[in-house]
Amino acid sequence: GIGSLLLDGIGDTIRVSLTGDPVPEAAAGLEILRALGLRGGVDVISCPTCGRTCIDVAGIARRVQDATRSLSKPLKVAVMGCAVNGPGEAAGADIGVACGPGNGVIFKHGETLRKVGEDEIVDALLEEIGRL
Repeated sequence: GIGSLLLDGIGDTIRVSLTGDPVPEAAAGLEILRALGLRGGVDVISCPTCGRTCIDVAGIARRVQDATRSLSKPLKVAVMGCAVNGPGEAAGADIGVACGPGNGVIFKHGETLRKVGEDEIVDALLEEIGRL
């Protein structure tokens, strides 16, 4: 509801209430603004995972999101669980990774940059984000 009102230009302030600890409320409000394109910053997109996923996609996405939280540059970063559907589903991303068994293929605007080991994925993504 909040997002549609802001998108229509109604209002200029949001207040988000979450169940439990109130500390994440500000971050939730910022994510709403970013998703609507009303605030810059990094938008991390990840797949819901499936049987082809061999790597901790949620963990990688969380680490990338945490590391880029303070960036104001509007970027779309994709973290995909497989090389089969990942690149196509993430075609609109500025930078991303399509993971495979023990590795990930880093891509930028749909073009493959390089293949890295599983333990290098987050660092490689952050390095490429720094170059954009």
